[in-house]
Amino acid sequence: MKAHHVPVAALVGSLMVVFGGSLGLLAAEAAKPSAGPKKLIAQTYNSGFKEAHDTYNGISCASDGKIYYVLSTDGFDVAAQMYGFDPATRRIRHVGDLNEACGEKDSKAICQGKSHVSFVERRGKLYFATHIGYYSIIDGMEKPGVPPAGYKAYQGGHLLAYDITAGRFDDLAVAPQREGILTMNMDTGRGRIYGLTWPTGYFFRFDLEKKELKDFGPTAGQGENGKGPTYNTICRSLAVNPEDGSVYFTIGTGAIFRYRYDRDALEPVAGDDLKKDYFGLYDPTSPGHMGYNWRQVIWYPAERMIYGVHGNSGYLFRFDPRAERVEVLGRITSEPSKRSGMYDQFSYGYLGFNLGPDGRTLYYLTGGPIYIDGKRLAGKASTAKGESKGEEDLHLVTYEIPSAKYTDQGAIFFQDGQRPSYVNSIAIGKDGSVYALSRITEKGRTRTDLFSVPASSIRGPAPAPAAPPPKKPKQ
Repeated sequence: MKAHHVPVAALVGSLMVVFGGSLGLLAAEAAKPSAGPKKLIAQTYNSGFKEAHDTYNGISCASDGKIYYVLSTDGFDVAAQMYGFDPATRRIRHVGDLNEACGEKDSKAICQGKSHVSFVERRGKLYFATHIGYYSIIDGMEKPGVPPAGYKAYQGGHLLAYDITAGRFDDLAVAPQREGILTMNMDTGRGRIYGLTWPTGYFFRFDLEKKELKDFGPTAGQGENGKGPTYNTICRSLAVNPEDGSVYFTIGTGAIFRYRYDRDALEPVAGDDLKKDYFGLYDPTSPGHMGYNWRQVIWYPAERMIYGVHGNSGYLFRFDPRAERVEVLGRITSEPSKRSGMYDQFSYGYLGFNLGPDGRTLYYLTGGPIYIDGKRLAGKASTAKGESKGEEDLHLVTYEIPSAKYTDQGAIFFQDGQRPSYVNSIAIGKDGSVYALSRITEKGRTRTDLFSVPASSIRGPAPAPAAPPPKKPKQ
C-alpha cells in the first residue's frame, strides 16, 4: 500500500518546543510574545480583464516603484495579460498581451495562458516566462489541454523581457520540447536564465549574451506527465547563489540538485536533503501534494544562505550551500493554523513568500482555519492536483530574520467582507505595502485581480532604507 501524506506537524511541532531543537522561530515566539493577530482590510482593484483566472507568482515590484503583474486565463483562445500598477497615482496600465509578446497573435494554437514565475529585473528590463493555462483533466490530474477543432497544440512557453522605459517586449527563446515554463529564476550578474518545464520537468539554461539555450533533460522521471513510479511533482522555485552562479532546486523525494556554473552541469547535493520527519510523510509518486519539495525559496545575502518554506507543512528552513546543511527553524504558518495542528487547505502550500524591501524581513501569505460554532471547517480529504481543498482565511505573516521575530499580522479581508482566495503570489512595495492576486467577486461575477494591504496596517517591518544624503563638500 502506498503511503500518502500524513499531518504530523502538530506532534513534531510539540516535540520541537519540548526539546528546543531550533534556535529560530519557536524560541523567539516563547521569548517574545506578540499581540494576537488582527484583521487587515485590503483594497481591491479592477484591471478590466473579466476572463482573468488564478495566477501563481506573476507579480513583482520593479525599480521604478510600480507593481507589474500578469492575469492568467484558463481558456484556449484568450491569452494572459500583463499590467502595471502605480502606487503613487493608484492607476493601472495595460502593458501587453502575452500571445502578442510571443509572436503568436494569429497562430490558432492554444494560447499563452499564464505566467507562472515572478519577474526578475536586470538593467531596466523585466525577465519572465509564459506557461500554458488550458488543461485537460485526466485521472483527476491536470495535463496539457487537447486542442479543439481548428486549433494547434500549445507551441511552448517563451522567455520574455520587458523594457520598462521603452515599453517593448523581446521574445528570447522557446522552452525545450515546447513545454510550458513552470519555474524560472535568473543570475542577473552573469546574464543567465534558468528554468523547469511542465509537465515533464526539463531543466534548462539560457545565456543572454550568446543567445544560447541548453536543455539538461528531465530531472525526475516523467515529472507531472508520469504515472505511478514515473510521476514526480516538479519544483516551483529555483534559488540562485549570485556569488558562484550555482542554482538549486528539489524533487519530490526531497533530493536537492545543484547546477554548477563552473562545470555547466547538474549534480545532486550529497550533504543533506529535504526529507524531514517534521514535514510529514509523502509518497513522491502520488499526485496532489508537493512531496518533499520546497515550495518557495529566496537567497538571503546577509547570511549567504537560502531561506524557504515547505509547502504542505508550512515549516520555515534555511539551507547553507557551503556546508550543504538544512536547518528547520519552525512553522511559519498562521497562529490559528499552529493551534489547530492541521495543514492548511491549499494542497501544494503557498507561493506568496518573499524578502521585503528592508532586506531582512520575510513576508508570507498563508492559510488559516475558519471555525463555525467552535468547529474547524474541513475541506476535501484528498486531491490529485494543486487546488484549495476548502475555504479558509488568508493571513499575512512576517518573520524578521536577524531577530527570529515571528508576527502573524492577521487575517486579510476585502472591504466588503470577502475573504481572498487562491492567493499564491506576493510583491512588497518600496513603502512596505503588500500586493497579491486573488479571486474577487463583484456583481455576481468572479475574476482574479490585484489587491493591496497598506504598509500602515503592518506591524514591525520597515520600508526600504532611504538613500543617504549627499555629503557636504569640505569648506
